[in-house]
Amino acid sequence: MYTARRRRIVLTAAVLILANSNCGPGAEPVSLTAQPAIRAKGDRMAAIPADAERTAAATRAVIDSFNAAFNRHDAEALASLLTEDTVFEDTSPAPDGNRIQGRAAVVAFWREWFARNADAHFDAEDVIVSGNRAVVLWVYRKMRNAQPWHIRGVDVFTVRDGKVAAKLAYVKG
Repeated sequence: MYTARRRRIVLTAAVLILANSNCGPGAEPVSLTAQPAIRAKGDRMAAIPADAERTAAATRAVIDSFNAAFNRHDAEALASLLTEDTVFEDTSPAPDGNRIQGRAAVVAFWREWFARNADAHFDAEDVIVSGNRAVVLWVYRKMRNAQPWHIRGVDVFTVRDGKVAAKLAYVKG
């Protein structure tokens, strides 16, 4: 379970990741101190426009469908949720991971990964959505050397036209 302090830290990190993920080379990164204050009452933020709520809800539905298909190890269902030009950045090899581009290449990668990791399961600890972007905090679990094993990580998603256009994965440790 999250403590209130940990949740604030996670949400702050997610805001920075989402804000800075669109920065190109030479672009000025976004900082929270440069942003206008967000007024909140309790856990509810100020009024959000209806179109933003619809976009966020559609993004969340795509992410939930993606995660369910991934945990079923269903490569065909995943293929139906990816744009033709999708990008996946794996967590390995260190330090930057492997970048795979295009639906066919990404699905082929996951098909092989599922075969090597038949007992693998991702548990979403939290899903934070902002428009067409989402940050998913997860725990990856499997057996390693006949012992339960896990690692925590974060995926940063971009959704376009109801499909995943990018999934950038990061791990702790």
